[in-house]
Amino acid sequence: MEEYKFDREAYEKRMQWFQEARFGMFLHWGLYAIPARGEWVRSQERMPEEDYMQYFREFDPVDYDPRAWARAAKRAGMKYMVLTAKHHDGFCLFDSQYTDFKSTNTKCGRDLVGEFVEAVRAEGLKVGLYYSLLDWHHEDYPHCSDPIHPMRENPAYSDEGRDFDRYLTYMHNQVRELCSNYGKLDILWFDFSYNELRGEAWKATELVQMVRSLQPDVIIDNRLEVSGEGFGSLAEGHPTPYHGDFVSPEQIIPPQGMQDGNGNDLVWEACFTMNNNWGYNAADHFYKPASMLIRKLVECVSKGGNMLLNVGPDARGNFPPEAAERLEEIGKWMEKNGRSICGCGRAAVDKPDYGRVTAGDHRLYYHVFENTVGAVPLIGVKREEVGAIRYLATGAEIPVVSDWVYSNYPDIVFANLGGDPVLPDPVDTVIEVILK
Repeated sequence: MEEYKFDREAYEKRMQWFQEARFGMFLHWGLYAIPARGEWVRSQERMPEEDYMQYFREFDPVDYDPRAWARAAKRAGMKYMVLTAKHHDGFCLFDSQYTDFKSTNTKCGRDLVGEFVEAVRAEGLKVGLYYSLLDWHHEDYPHCSDPIHPMRENPAYSDEGRDFDRYLTYMHNQVRELCSNYGKLDILWFDFSYNELRGEAWKATELVQMVRSLQPDVIIDNRLEVSGEGFGSLAEGHPTPYHGDFVSPEQIIPPQGMQDGNGNDLVWEACFTMNNNWGYNAADHFYKPASMLIRKLVECVSKGGNMLLNVGPDARGNFPPEAAERLEEIGKWMEKNGRSICGCGRAAVDKPDYGRVTAGDHRLYYHVFENTVGAVPLIGVKREEVGAIRYLATGAEIPVVSDWVYSNYPDIVFANLGGDPVLPDPVDTVIEVILK
């Protein structure tokens, strides 16, 4: 086989919108919303298939309105959405010809992915679909020997007679359906590789060649090679034909951002939950405050990354009230301050004690999380470089101070926010520095 050659120019072109978007919504939704104990409920409780099938017979999300979901994402300032077309349980939210275990065969009788992609595009957002490489429903996927299958270590579910190649054919066929039947996809989010099941164990070269032939501009995550741990071959400097286009840290924001072995910035996206579960969990009310989520979004962008924030809709198809409230709050902040997020990235200045800095086109955005005593020092910018200083939310001018208090620091620009020790925005007051 001809040696794979990484095309940096084509890569950077397809990644441009993603690096400008910065903020997206993850949606984990399926049969597991009915037991409401998270998306891993079958594995965690070692639930037999026959017990899980009661949820298939019951599934009927009468309130499902993907246009409402897309509008909520858009109001929150998100630029793209990624839906679980198939999670590890094998249940498909799309009308696959290769299985009966799909939404069109439930009471709802609808192709939920088809409705989703149309709704997301109608709101002007980019479309992403998640597809699990695992499948706890398929007969040919390892049962007893697999370390996370619900029937692991259960001799009644021997792996004898199971044909993994037959499963791979099924899996590739379903990915082909997703890439052929739903128009242009912007993101394909595979999940995930583990133990021996990584890379060519999934016939990954063949899979990605097929995906790229059908969706030449689609962005693919790195989990054909790794899971949340590991960075993948592009990060390691020797990209495989199935390299991930971005690194996908999960439930963590990289402490120093992400660079490859040569110190070059990597494209990455931190995915995490609002509470402690991806799929709907009726008992999990441990939601991160909106103020925290806003600051974490700022942190991701200040380190050159994206934030993919999860919502786990309930069995009827509604966002949990706590999630909806947080999206509204984030949206109010983004409406005033979104210019410091979308189209921005890492600034070549040190992180200040009081917050973070993001950089846009000839602009620096100083995110002030807590007020300073006296004027705010804008570390990393020289006075002669400054064209103007404004509050991003209102456009109001912020004067530079230069009285005796600051005379010991002639190389630092100090922004005067006035006499009130309470910031105009207690979550994040954004100072826009327009450079000459």
